[in-house]
Amino acid sequence: MTGKTVLILGGTSDVGIATARIYAGKGWRVVLAGRNEAELERNTNDLKARYINTDASYFRLDILDVEEFLEERLSPLPDTAICVVGLLGDQLLAQQSATRTRDVFRTNFEGPALVFETLARQMAQRGGGTLVGVGSVAGDRGRASNYIYGAAKGGFAIFLSGLRNRLAGTEVRVLTVKPGYIRTRMTAGLKLPNLLTAAPEDVGRAIYRAAEITKRDVIYVRPIWALLMMIVRNIPEKVFKKMKL
Repeated sequence: MTGKTVLILGGTSDVGIATARIYAGKGWRVVLAGRNEAELERNTNDLKARYINTDASYFRLDILDVEEFLEERLSPLPDTAICVVGLLGDQLLAQQSATRTRDVFRTNFEGPALVFETLARQMAQRGGGTLVGVGSVAGDRGRASNYIYGAAKGGFAIFLSGLRNRLAGTEVRVLTVKPGYIRTRMTAGLKLPNLLTAAPEDVGRAIYRAAEITKRDVIYVRPIWALLMMIVRNIPEKVFKKMKL
């Protein structure tokens, strides 16, 4: 056991589970947080069964209702906190529903940002820690096919960038992770290109390496996405409007 603790927000998601297993396998204490207590309990028990020496626990956290969390101080305060919370939503339905749009914004941006701001303050007071936010390449430029989800993830990426800048020179690090396509329950049924698509385990390994070993600031899980999104970002707006991506 390393004596270190990792908190995973979104502990019932495919990426959250995969990441928890990576950290548990490295000897970390794992704390899962999410809305579904039954799933959290199953995932916690799974970690304990897979890794005999693992200290794993969970608590319920609704990312749309974080007021109680913001008023408390976690004990122990995690060494690393990872947010893999996400809601893809349906772009066409969201265009017709303010409620659906709000849920996508709040799930992907507002809730995670409020929690991370609180954890950043507590980690700074302690003298160190690592915050890992899982964003999306969809946030690199607004596209007709998913601009509501992309706007929420883009907002979270800007928040992480500003937080990283504010904490520069301290022992609190902020990492932004952009996975690209991931084969998860959220993308089930979508036709995804193999070259651009990662498995949840790929994301978990990339997070651990960037957060705990190489100490990076921003990573694309599949490096090809960095090139693709650089091209997309630099397409002139007049041309981009005609492409309907």
